[in-house]
Amino acid sequence: MEWKSIYESRLCSAADAVRAIKSGNRVFMTGNVSVPQKLLAALVDYAPNLHDVEICQALSVAPSDYVKPEMEGHLRVNTLFISANVRKAVQEARADFTPVLLSEFTLLFKNGILPVDVAMIHVSPPDEHGFCSLGVEVGLSKSPAEAAKIIIAEVNEQMPRTLGDAFIHVSRLNHIVPVDYPIAELPQGGEGDPVSQQIAGYIADLIPDGATMQMGIGAIPDAVLNYLDNKKDLGIHSEMFSDGVVRLVEKGVINNSRKTLLPGKIVAGFILGTQKLYRWAHDNPLCEFRRQEYVNDPFVIAQNERQVAINSAIEVDLTGQVCADSIGPKFFSGVGGQLDFIYGAARSKGGVPIIAMPSTATMKDGTLVSKIVPMLKQGAGVVTSRNHVHYVVTEYGVADLYGKSIRQRVEALIGIAHPDFRADLRKQAKELQWIP
Repeated sequence: MEWKSIYESRLCSAADAVRAIKSGNRVFMTGNVSVPQKLLAALVDYAPNLHDVEICQALSVAPSDYVKPEMEGHLRVNTLFISANVRKAVQEARADFTPVLLSEFTLLFKNGILPVDVAMIHVSPPDEHGFCSLGVEVGLSKSPAEAAKIIIAEVNEQMPRTLGDAFIHVSRLNHIVPVDYPIAELPQGGEGDPVSQQIAGYIADLIPDGATMQMGIGAIPDAVLNYLDNKKDLGIHSEMFSDGVVRLVEKGVINNSRKTLLPGKIVAGFILGTQKLYRWAHDNPLCEFRRQEYVNDPFVIAQNERQVAINSAIEVDLTGQVCADSIGPKFFSGVGGQLDFIYGAARSKGGVPIIAMPSTATMKDGTLVSKIVPMLKQGAGVVTSRNHVHYVVTEYGVADLYGKSIRQRVEALIGIAHPDFRADLRKQAKELQWIP
């Protein structure tokens, strides 16, 4: 077969493959748990021979060698969502951060705002027709890869073959590096966290039978799944999902039967979890993986009736402004899919947009601080505006802010703040003349 000879002719080592990258190039790198680890390591080794190479990425589960100070002048990361491995470099201005909605992440590359010279991607072995699947990370990778002049691919024997708009033909791959190592794991469960469980219980009460669910990254969204065993006919349309979904599918709780958009299918862009999840997703026709510009488009999301969106926050002020990407002026993560899904769920018939967080955080010195605050920290970014917010949930209950005045919002949010901070919040709200 023709594709097999093409495949064989393009096989090479990681060290040889990264020599296709030239000084001044912009490189897109597949992220999340699908970082092409061997290619990245080879690029770090080759970096002294290069200058001014920009690596564009999303959240990346990978070592931080490629953002070490000695890479300066050779490799520079431009991350569109700040993951733990590059956070220090971003905060020290040794790496760049480009804020963008997850629904528009891929469009920056597809539409030539950030033209791509080389894409480093991570795929499954080819099927009998010569198509490789992008596996655990489809949504953020397919469009940028297609926009690249050169594609370098790790073909991993352990990458699951996921279905949907997930495939790329071997003829599109310029350099093919065969590898065989386990896909990185990033479990999301909040099973051992009593606060997350309390919050999850309140959220579950807001979810109707027949709902279509989005779960953002973190312990709380995944913990909610533990409280849904008695619900009926749930569906999934989410930028990502994790292991907790599998249990509810096996129990018949998630069957996608009442979805109004792509009924019968779990729709997502990528998965984050354990090897068990990756094995379950392999060749599973229940799962429809799509590009993020489709999955996260608020006007696509809104076509699902009873769309539930569950997202987290760093802090929420008493008027309902949500900061989820920074701690004051220090960039911490990114907008991700929060605004896409909060707005999409708000536009959905019977939709339930939720911001969920613990009422407090513990600082490095052990000090307890309230995450419900009179005003966001100076320099903090507003990810979800006060105009978009509907429900805010903590372990102390649910504040329904939609259609509420500032005075009513202040009272509702003080009511779900930690009791130790309520008196001070009320005092400051009076000083700001938000309540009488």
